[in-house]
Amino acid sequence: MIRKHAVVRGQVQGSGFRYYTQTEAIRRGLRGYVRDSADGSIEVEVEGDDTTVEDLIDWLKVGPTWAKVEKVEVAERLPSGRPGFHIL
Repeated sequence: MIRKHAVVRGQVQGSGFRYYTQTEAIRRGLRGYVRDSADGSIEVEVEGDDTTVEDLIDWLKVGPTWAKVEKVEVAERLPSGRPGFHIL
């Protein structure tokens, strides 16, 4: 079980990024959250098995059709065990 924190930068707010991230995370059985940041980026905390978390991180690098992802910064965190995947 691993947990990662990602900051997605580019033209990502207003593109449905949070909704699609939640959909992709739930489809993969992951836990965590996604939210807008004041600086225009999207913040994602994701927890699950290593391969599945990395799969979602790879998806974040592309995002939904209307997003223009420029950069994804990823850091490791300690697993929290909190249930569900939420839009904050």
